Amino acid sequence: MPSKIQMTTAGLQVPDQPFIPFIEGDGTGPDIWKASQMVFDAAVEKAYNGKRKIHWHEVLAGEKAFNKTGSWLPEETLTAFRDMLVGIKGPLTTPIGGGISSLNVALRQKLDLYVCLRPVRYFKGVPSPVKKPEDVNAVIFRENTEDIYAGIEFKEGSPDAKKFMDAFKLAFPEQFKKIRFPETSGIGIKPISKHGTERLVRSAIKYALKEKRKSLTIVHKGNIMKFTEGAFKDWAYALAAKEFRNETVSERETWIFGNKDANAALTTEANAKMIDPGYDMMTPDQQGKIRAEIDVAMKLAATHGGGKWKSKLLIKDSIADITLQQVLTRAKDFDVIATMNLNGDYLSDALAAQVGGIGIAPGANINEITGHAIFEATHGTAPKYANLDQVNPGSVILSGEMMLRYMGWSEAADMIIAGMDAAITARTVTYDFHRLMEGARKVKCSEFAHEIIRHMDARVAVTA
Repeated sequence: MPSKIQMTTAGLQVPDQPFIPFIEGDGTGPDIWKASQMVFDAAVEKAYNGKRKIHWHEVLAGEKAFNKTGSWLPEETLTAFRDMLVGIKGPLTTPIGGGISSLNVALRQKLDLYVCLRPVRYFKGVPSPVKKPEDVNAVIFRENTEDIYAGIEFKEGSPDAKKFMDAFKLAFPEQFKKIRFPETSGIGIKPISKHGTERLVRSAIKYALKEKRKSLTIVHKGNIMKFTEGAFKDWAYALAAKEFRNETVSERETWIFGNKDANAALTTEANAKMIDPGYDMMTPDQQGKIRAEIDVAMKLAATHGGGKWKSKLLIKDSIADITLQQVLTRAKDFDVIATMNLNGDYLSDALAAQVGGIGIAPGANINEITGHAIFEATHGTAPKYANLDQVNPGSVILSGEMMLRYMGWSEAADMIIAGMDAAITARTVTYDFHRLMEGARKVKCSEFAHEIIRHMDARVAVTA
């Protein structure tokens, strides 16, 4: 009998026949959803021989919801996702005018889906603008509820903007002077909290350890925004040291341990000069902090010394603008990434471009504590292609693959990856890839789904 997924003290409990709510999406959404559902059902059937089955439950959002109910995001939809925990959605139109600025953001905030999970990997044969797209294999943990996406803005020239400016000038006159043209400025507020940072980074570290990843990079612009993005970096390092001390090592600690491993007689002072070449030009107080940092690290000698640090999860950080350069030039250096909302938006699309574009980029929005998760297409609605059965359904299909893996149905998820990989390798692709791939055969959206399923059959034959 079909039943609901539940979250217990033991973790997510998924029945063999779960209810899964879905939003088919706007524009090309119906075409994509039809193809994707076909793939999901086939993968589950083939992986479990009928012992497991998804019972799909349609809920409304976007244009379809507005046309039927007068609401872009009906309360019934939110209730279904709250009650059934795990769901999936296609692309949604952003309403024009006031009110909801983005349905996607609204869903994330109302359900407190604080992790935006964006894995980016390359499928052999997919056209790419870079020489070595196969070097890209990163998983981005983007904080989903804070930063400028909190939506706290005051429009230039509005009464609210004037009211804010007057209050700000009165309370913080020196800071107010930094606003170059206050009378013609729009204002936005960027909240970054310790709590929000810690729960995101905790999820990222747990994922990296579970999946045996080698490093976690904290991406920030803390050199400029010291008390928001800089604090994010500091809180992330502190969380790793506090809750995952035996499993992690910071980049600076690797330098300290590496120096000591190479020379057991190395003094704290000499080590300090090696990890900070400007040590001799520092004030006594600054030098003291460096020496204290080394002394604290060396207390970990039993668990991290003698080369043991090499097997730990490496925690490092990178400035956002440099990161956007280095994901192109040194893609292998990036494994798991933890970052804030806006940086994550830029970075996930930039990485997706290297492996074929957001047309095949999956995404998930997760609250690890409550178990709630919505898996989603990462691209737009492309209304000019609606109902033409042309577009690439890869983003939703791979999001569904993530959903199945989240549910613990890894065998079905593996079927989808194998089927898509083989279909693309065989050069049977939709128009977006066909125009860039020499010798490819163009197929429709629905036909691409059938190709994936056909290649699943080959996998079943091989593994049976």
